[in-house]
Amino acid sequence: MRTQIREKIIAVCDKKIAQKGDNVGLSFYAFFANKNGDPELLMEVATWWIKLHQLDHFEKAKKIKQMVGRGL
Repeated sequence: MRTQIREKIIAVCDKKIAQKGDNVGLSFYAFFANKNGDPELLMEVATWWIKLHQLDHFEKAKKIKQMVGRGL
C-alpha cells in the first residue's frame, strides 16, 4: 500500500482508539469519505484487507494499526 494511505490508516486507528478504547472495531471504509473520490485507492485498500489478509468486515483498530505499522 502507498505510504499516504498507511499514514492515514494509522491516524484513523489512533483517533478511533482514543475515542472509543482498545476494543473499537472498524472496516476499511473508515479510511474514506462517503463520496468515493479515489476508486483506485479504495480498491488498493480493499485488496489488502480482503484478498491479501482475508480479514473480517470489522476488525479491531489496534490490530489494523499494528499490521500496517509492521508493513504487512
